[in-house]
Amino acid sequence: MIIMGEMMSDEIMARRVALELSGDCFVNLGIGMPMLVSNHIGTGKQVMFQAENGILGVGPRAEPGMEDKDLGNAGDEHVTVSAGASFMDSATAFDMIRGGHLDATVLGAFQVSEKGDLANWKLPGRKLGSYGGAMDLAAGARKVIVMMKHVTNDGLPRIVRECSYPLTAKNCVSLIVTDIAVIKVVDDGLELCETAPGWTPAQVQQLTEPQLIVRNVSSWPLSVS
Repeated sequence: MIIMGEMMSDEIMARRVALELSGDCFVNLGIGMPMLVSNHIGTGKQVMFQAENGILGVGPRAEPGMEDKDLGNAGDEHVTVSAGASFMDSATAFDMIRGGHLDATVLGAFQVSEKGDLANWKLPGRKLGSYGGAMDLAAGARKVIVMMKHVTNDGLPRIVRECSYPLTAKNCVSLIVTDIAVIKVVDDGLELCETAPGWTPAQVQQLTEPQLIVRNVSSWPLSVS
């Protein structure tokens, strides 16, 4: 029996995702955990966050007591705006997405397949489900980064051979950052690039349905944990 390490927190995952975003880029953050990424962009990086409800230049979440009721992101969270921010209608915001003007998007997911298929809008058996802008983002952004827990609350793998949930888009995911690993979608499958502190490749494989490609695996940068 393999003893598993400690799952990383949402904030640590957000810091790891933030390392993937280079300066001078335009990025959309999906609802939920991905929204945390805007809190972890270091100084010197010119990352402009876009929200599909009509903001270019979304800043970190507003501090308690400092909320502006007129400033909210697509997840109805109170946010700040960065210097040079601009506002637009939702149609123009989606023109940016569909026109291929976003360098990256960070999305949550229920499942990701070994081919990079994404399922993130509906759980089978539940009446509610909304794809929102996820389908547009998955098709329009140049790079799709998925940020999610590695397994479900029941301990089942979220990284699977074939998605059993309704698909958002096919072959769109470039990188998966979970609470235990960083995995890249490559031509011949899924390559394990990094493990979280306290985790080994064998332990990550135990919680992953497809066979992972293991070449040069490193640990997360110490600055992240």
